[in-house]
Amino acid sequence: MGAAHERRMQSHVQVLQMDGTWAMTDSLGRMHIPVMREAVLAGLAPRPDGRYLDGTFGRGGHARAILDHLGDSGRLLLMDRDPEAIAHARREFGADPRVTIRHANFSDMAEWDEVRAGLDGVLLDLGVSSPQLDDGARGFSFQSDAPLDMRMDPTTGISAAQFLARADEPEIADVLFNYGEERMSRRIARAIVARRDGAPIGTTRELAELVERTLGRRERNKHPATRTFQALRLRVNDELGSLQRALPAAASVLKPGGRLAVISFHSLEDRIVKQFIRGEAATPARRGLPPLPVKVPPLRAVGRKQLPDEAEVARNPRARSAVLRIAEKPA
Repeated sequence: MGAAHERRMQSHVQVLQMDGTWAMTDSLGRMHIPVMREAVLAGLAPRPDGRYLDGTFGRGGHARAILDHLGDSGRLLLMDRDPEAIAHARREFGADPRVTIRHANFSDMAEWDEVRAGLDGVLLDLGVSSPQLDDGARGFSFQSDAPLDMRMDPTTGISAAQFLARADEPEIADVLFNYGEERMSRRIARAIVARRDGAPIGTTRELAELVERTLGRRERNKHPATRTFQALRLRVNDELGSLQRALPAAASVLKPGGRLAVISFHSLEDRIVKQFIRGEAATPARRGLPPLPVKVPPLRAVGRKQLPDEAEVARNPRARSAVLRIAEKPA
């Protein structure tokens, strides 16, 4: 066993759970459970000599599962827009000659020289990753008080706090309505603009408390700021726009017979994926959302959408809203 492999094993350990499934722990013992791991593998059906792209590395749970199915001639390309995820990828996989790593948005996959030979499979696990949520300093969650950032790549773009400080009331309301499906979007936007006249909203707690004061407790077991935080995260990171660009890019780089696997976590994402796989020109789901142009040959759906079973949801509550769709490029 080489020194590089020993270092990877020390910092990245697979743990066999009571139900027979595998989870991953990092050097601090934190658990990372890849969502719908077995269903993804079954859908991609990785071949030992295949060439695959994981466009959302996160902490590598899916990547490790795919790599375990590759032989010496197989190749795994890893992308992530989060610099911390890329640093982790380089620590865990950088010494493996089968792996190539790039810091970029998955929407730019077709511009990567490594994919020009064609791919046998592409995986996109959408949304915010568990490590991003668990790190309170990233500002994705109101469970911790932190700067209101929410950027998946903190080296580019504007933070959620900067957006709220600059946008006018109608734009804030549209974002909350379009991306968070928040019915009280105008009321919240009005409160945000009134509040910032005194001092800008700078932290997650300030925003969460403002939304709670504005709306009160409307739903049992759901904080009133949940939809607002989702909407701002989607807007700051252009997540739906990235997905709309990534789907035709993936279809263009897949070889005939190659497969696309997409895990989405809310209806806005899943609607875009479903319509693209069907070859339909997407219509805006909410006011102001641009349509998805379909300029590539349609993919063929492989089975119906898949949902996590009860055992997985019990093991990993963050999987409860996951939807997996598999599609294949016609031969």
